[in-house]
Amino acid sequence: MTSVRTRFAPSPTGFLHVGGIRTALFAFLVAKQAKGTFVLRFEDTDKKREVPGSAEHLISSLKAIGIEYDEGPDVGGPFGPYIQSQRLDHYQAWAERLIEQGRAYADPYTSEEMQSFRDEAAAQKRAFRYRDYRPERPPVWDGTQPLRFRSDPKSYTYHDEVMGDITTSPEVVDDFILIKSDGYPTYNFAHIVDDAEMHISHVIRGQEFISSMPNYLALYEALGLERPIFAHLPHIMNEQGNKKLGKRDGAKDVLDYIRDGYLPEAMMSFIATMGWNDGTEQEIFTKQELINSFSLNRVQKSGARFDEKRLLWMNGQFIRELNLDELAGRIEYFWPESAKKHSENYKKEVLKLAQDRLKTFKDLPALTSYFFEEPIPDLSLITENKQLRKLTPAEIVDILRTSRDALMQSDWTAEAIQETLNQLLEQTGQKPGTLFSLVRIATTWAPFSPQLNDTLRLLGQETTLARLQRAIEIQI
Repeated sequence: MTSVRTRFAPSPTGFLHVGGIRTALFAFLVAKQAKGTFVLRFEDTDKKREVPGSAEHLISSLKAIGIEYDEGPDVGGPFGPYIQSQRLDHYQAWAERLIEQGRAYADPYTSEEMQSFRDEAAAQKRAFRYRDYRPERPPVWDGTQPLRFRSDPKSYTYHDEVMGDITTSPEVVDDFILIKSDGYPTYNFAHIVDDAEMHISHVIRGQEFISSMPNYLALYEALGLERPIFAHLPHIMNEQGNKKLGKRDGAKDVLDYIRDGYLPEAMMSFIATMGWNDGTEQEIFTKQELINSFSLNRVQKSGARFDEKRLLWMNGQFIRELNLDELAGRIEYFWPESAKKHSENYKKEVLKLAQDRLKTFKDLPALTSYFFEEPIPDLSLITENKQLRKLTPAEIVDILRTSRDALMQSDWTAEAIQETLNQLLEQTGQKPGTLFSLVRIATTWAPFSPQLNDTLRLLGQETTLARLQRAIEIQI
């Protein structure tokens, strides 16, 4: 059996968003499941669109998500270079082969002449095809003119692992450019040469390339190359599901999610399950589970909707699966500034209480700052609370005083504090939603907190009583 070799071949023209990462991930999973090879290659022949630093950024994005490549620009491999601009001699050699076979020729026309051909086709209300204006006696190609493929239009049938069997029409095959006048190859030519020389077995890419497949198939045939296995992935749609997700529609840099405290493993699971499932009800997958379960024939043909709320939920699930030591190590840079003066053991105790509420690491300061610094009172938390706004200021003060006095006498364990709070329910005649909410707000000034007895225990008796007293004074 031929070894499985897949590739991800982005252009270094900007950041990588979820669409590109999904293509890379699917190619990675296909290779790893077959114990094959995953290749990274940069297609940088469009120098006008290249963004400085983009290549390095793309590499960082793949590594941040956990997509490791076996061959690539920075790791080498037996079929390098892995940057197209460093492979111009390779394309030159294949181009000469086509010229010798009579399947490529120099394009002698100026831009003005080309425009006149297009105008003529438009006036006749027919599609413009360059082959209709193919020169009878083209000049010898000297590298200063574009080099075009001499097509032989015919119908092709091929199998796509996602889209099924596809038959193309001969009308769409045309004399496309192989090498531009600047000496750089087009994608249409370069990727086929690279895939052949790098022994790529599976070409996995977006469905936007399907329309160009007739030209690609014609070139495979002319070069005498065996076709790889094709898989064209449907678009990732925006949250509304009505258009393709793009950078203009708010598609974020993948690294921005990592900076915002999303776990790489959550990102991988989320991206993998946009448009793919394993046929079960399972929603969350580890990397190894994805490698074991992934198959191209389970990729849906229709576009997958990007649902950031689902990503947020999934990230929270992964956070809760981390043991405390691992979580503490990974969240180190997200603590509020005020936490730095506190011990690691104390921060771990805080983290243990906050873990169940964390959806991203970036939530950490908002969820924990009151454990490290005096919170700023926000009376709207009382006045806008459905239960508390029914109380008069005098009633609030009375409840707070009673709570303070009772907690002053309590042993400071979670169990003892809970027993004191339960006794306060009887003593004040209040419901838990009223009493506990008031005590929680008075001691944290936060809309949410962990379980009240655990929160008070960790704050400490002295701090708890001081904050209750301060809340009383504010109300008076």
